[in-house]
Amino acid sequence: MSGVRDELKEMAKGFRWGRRPLVPRSAEPHVLEKDDAGFPTDWARTDAGVAVRQVLLKGVMKPILANELSMRVHGLDNLGGLEGPVLFFSNHTSHLDATIIMTTLPDEWQAKTAVGAARDYFFDVWWRQAFTALVYGAFPIERGSGSKGVGKARELLDEGWSIVVFPEGTRSPDGHVQRFRHGTARLCLEAGVPAVPIGIRGAFQAMPKGRGWPRPGRPPVSVRYGRPIVPEEGEAHQDFSRRMAQAVAQLHDEDRSTWWDSLRRAERGQTPSLSGPMGPGWLRRWEGSRPVPRRGPERAWE
Repeated sequence: MSGVRDELKEMAKGFRWGRRPLVPRSAEPHVLEKDDAGFPTDWARTDAGVAVRQVLLKGVMKPILANELSMRVHGLDNLGGLEGPVLFFSNHTSHLDATIIMTTLPDEWQAKTAVGAARDYFFDVWWRQAFTALVYGAFPIERGSGSKGVGKARELLDEGWSIVVFPEGTRSPDGHVQRFRHGTARLCLEAGVPAVPIGIRGAFQAMPKGRGWPRPGRPPVSVRYGRPIVPEEGEAHQDFSRRMAQAVAQLHDEDRSTWWDSLRRAERGQTPSLSGPMGPGWLRRWEGSRPVPRRGPERAWE
């Protein structure tokens, strides 16, 4: 009997079942969250920052891409006569995407374009913050809520800067295009600026999620700039977002076939979807990893 009494006394002292804390969480001292003002990026868009960035993009990043990838660039003529600011948007399958866009933009656009980058990844440590801001003129965007970064994007557009955004919000895990989030379309409508679609094909095969450097063998990558999309008066952001996704899908269709064939399919509402096949993850990734064919010299009528 005394043994049972001793055990009950021991339990009364606060036996930690499963090593739970003795003090209830509600009674723990309250610790104020650290006020994180974020990493300042305006310095990267000064005249000096722009000059350094263009040297890095042309003298370092572009030669690296030329050495590691077989690049084909189309549709830059669609930027002719277009006045900024604009919102560049693209499908997103690789960390190569932002570099591909910034190194293929003409000089006058490259100097006045900033990239929206995920705050939790590119602005987590000081050296990656500095690199991302300097090389891409980037500003942080809070994934999920979108509240942090959207205000900065609007500010930059108002100041005459074009911006690069990825409406999917994150890289595709299997190479197929994910649903476009409506925040990008809403930003474009509120700012009243044109949206320029970009279709990037082959970046997933070259450097998918999980790789830190392109695969060997100079895999082919194609980037196509489309005609700007202008918001219509009274257009809902959901409808504009669908038009944006359709524009990227049409650029991919054009890259697989010809401009004429893709245009005819678009007029009939038969543009192939980029969402990929239904099925398990391994099947979607296998389909999305199909190599992009290498082409010879471009024909004049394409």
